[in-house]
Amino acid sequence: MLEAKKSIQVIARALGKSRGCVSVKIARLGLEVVVGAKKTGDTTTSCLTLPLELPSVEYALKILAVAMETLKTSGLDKSEFLRLRNLIQAATAYQAKVAEFIDYRGIESRLAKIEENSPSYS
Repeated sequence: MLEAKKSIQVIARALGKSRGCVSVKIARLGLEVVVGAKKTGDTTTSCLTLPLELPSVEYALKILAVAMETLKTSGLDKSEFLRLRNLIQAATAYQAKVAEFIDYRGIESRLAKIEENSPSYS
């Protein structure tokens, strides 16, 4: 399995052993685990491209629903669990921020109407 570049977690699951147990055995055998992580590269907020349109609340709710359903799957590894948890938190936060944004847009609209109708702003 090491030659097939399987991770320690996959090997441990296949053997029904803990990751620690598999790691110790690999060390005792003098083997080396060379598994490349799926790294997409470093990303900072300064190099992110902004979308032209905001995603809809419906889209955020769909992401939330898929993540919640996927959490029901047994045997999720820690990284997948954390990724799903982050998606749920992000979708929840996005919905709250969209509601605030819509409220601000409504306030701006009402303020613009007041300024148009008020002679003191002219």
